[in-house]
Amino acid sequence: MSTIDPSEPAVCTYASQGLTLSYCDWGNAGAPMLLLLHGSRDHARSWDWTARALRDRFHVVAPDLRGHGDSAWSPDGAYLLAYYLIDLIELIDRLGAPRLSIVGHSLGGNVVARCAALLPDRFEKVVIVDGLGPNEALMRAWEEAGPLARTRDWITSRRDPRLARPRRFATLADATARMAEANPHLSPEQARHLALHGVRRHADGYGWKYDPRVGLFAPEDFALDVRAFWKAIEAPTLLCYGPESWTTNPAADGREANFRDARTEVFENAGHWLHHDRFDAFLAALEAFL
Repeated sequence: MSTIDPSEPAVCTYASQGLTLSYCDWGNAGAPMLLLLHGSRDHARSWDWTARALRDRFHVVAPDLRGHGDSAWSPDGAYLLAYYLIDLIELIDRLGAPRLSIVGHSLGGNVVARCAALLPDRFEKVVIVDGLGPNEALMRAWEEAGPLARTRDWITSRRDPRLARPRRFATLADATARMAEANPHLSPEQARHLALHGVRRHADGYGWKYDPRVGLFAPEDFALDVRAFWKAIEAPTLLCYGPESWTTNPAADGREANFRDARTEVFENAGHWLHHDRFDAFLAALEAFL
């Protein structure tokens, strides 16, 4: 365990399925525990603004998912949702809190939903930030394509030689510019912070910390009817949505109705990363819900 300064989290590690995984612990032991899970190709430090705002009220912990941030890459590219789920359960057991609240963005939200369904007695509140997975139209398209076509596409992608040559940036400024390009809502300070903690320096430049294979979702990942998990969640649930996202509004498309106790909060002028795009509004909604 190490700390940088009092305003920074302690960086800790734990073992799960043969991998050494990292998490940021913002302290305040004894306070109600709050876990923050990032999305695909992201990292734990993307939650820094949220963690700093809530660290006086909660014991905030933000893990790096396997293959992301400072956590180890899976040697065989094992990035099925089921593996992320086991890693999260291992962390929850390590932290030892009998009950906790949890926030998950994008991929992290999908993992959170499955965990909250499987361990209903452990969760006080659940927040899913644009993280219910593919919308109904995309799911129908996958069903029409069929498992053979989806499996062929996945195998082709996994064998792509470009995966062995991850992208490099000459400078941190170049990586920051790419971050800003991906999300125009980011302020210069946000973009630089996300890039600073999202890259690692190599002999040939700066490269993203995430394993390029994390974005290749296997056909089996969404073969299960995820609505069964949503229906099993007992904790009050807040679904957060930004209309500029490529996903759809859970209240309008009917997915919200699969939860026992859920409501959808819409953040105007925000997209998939609404917790960055409209941070003040997101934080206010989160604090009110928690």
